[in-house]
Formats: sequence, structure tokens, C-alpha cells
Amino acid sequence: MRIAVTYENGEIFQHFGHTAQFKLYDVEEGKIVNEQIVDTNGSGHGALAGFLQAAKVDALICGGIGMGAQMALADAGIKLYAGVQGSADAAAKSLAEGTLEYDPDAKCDHHGHHHGEGHECGHHHGENHECGHHHGKGLDCGHEEGDEGCRRHHGE
Repeated sequence: MRIAVTYENGEIFQHFGHTAQFKLYDVEEGKIVNEQIVDTNGSGHGALAGFLQAAKVDALICGGIGMGAQMALADAGIKLYAGVQGSADAAAKSLAEGTLEYDPDAKCDHHGHHHGEGHECGHHHGENHECGHHHGKGLDCGHEEGDEGCRRHHGE
């Protein structure tokens, strides 16, 4: 099994769509047998699932992640362990041993909170979308812009 962790300075990077590096762990019989750090080369969230699929990743450990990215990972057959914080090595070791605690409902969806500058999840409605919530082209929240579900989804 190959595990990828969003990675920055030894910790789990909390914004999947903005991660500059993944740490990859190869696991055999519940033990990590190899690890390496790989650069995403500036790939945005739309390309990261393909990047992980090309790296033959089976599971991803991360912090926050948007619905569009979650669906892309599911389509790529990559198991998601979201809402995890702290040491990347400790989390990978816990997953290898089958003891990782994670939040199956962790999403990058702080909608209705912090819209504007300093919004911790990157949902700046306009530019710099980081979590798969594009209004206009490439809408991937599952709703048409302006429809009731989209307004509810985005706290508008």
C-alpha cells in the first residue's frame, strides 16, 4: 500500500488544494518500508488527484479538502483520510497500523464564515479558489450557480 500525506515541515499540510509537497510512504505488512517527499510542481487541486494516481497512491491523509477534490480522489480509487492534524510520520504510521483517527466528514467547507480576507480555507468568491468551489466555469459543488442548493452549499 502507498500512503500520501499533504506535507509541510514535517506536519500534515491543512489545505489539500494548495499543498506544495506530498510525503509518500510505502507500507508492507503494517510497517512503513520506504518514504519520500515529492513536489507537486505547482499542480492545483484539479490536477492533484491525477498526480497521486500517477504516483500509484492508495490512500491520502490530509486536513481540509473540498468536495470536488474528494470526488476526484474517489474516481481515482484513492481512499481519503481527512481532518487529520499533526505529524505526517505519526499519521502514516497510525494508518499503516490501522489505528489512525480521522474525520470522515472533514470537508473544506467553512461556508458562511470568514468570507473575505484571511478566510482560512480559500473560498474567496472570485479569484484564488483552492478547494474546488468555482462559481462560473468548472462549477464542482454539484449545484448550478444561483440555484437554491448552491446558495445553501455556499452559505449565501
